[in-house]
Amino acid sequence: MGTERENRDKEENVKIRLNEMVFYGYHGVQDEERRLGQRFVVSVTLYTDEALDAGIRTLEDTVDYTKVYADIRQIMESRQFHLLEMCANTIADKLLQDTPLIYKVKICIQKPSVPIQGTLSNVEVELSRHR
Repeated sequence: MGTERENRDKEENVKIRLNEMVFYGYHGVQDEERRLGQRFVVSVTLYTDEALDAGIRTLEDTVDYTKVYADIRQIMESRQFHLLEMCANTIADKLLQDTPLIYKVKICIQKPSVPIQGTLSNVEVELSRHR
């Protein structure tokens, strides 16, 4: 028998997805990446509390994804991170702190232009965090 939190993760919650948001940012370990910038593709899944989902009737009852988008855009476009992991953690912290209706968040950040000598589509960091 799992913990209450593990059982909650298995329950059916409302999931709100913002898929493949494209931002131009100045993130990376290399000086050139932080100087020239590049595209980043961010997808997030927001999980709500199942106990509150049946009561959703108005925007105030749920997550305002236009505000979520604005928060992510502000972080991606106005800050600089050496590591995508730190960027994802910053986004998770902001969303969970500012949006009490979010129970869990999953963030995926793709970096299409990677300074690696080889062939690959992108590098991707995925982070999940819950209250």
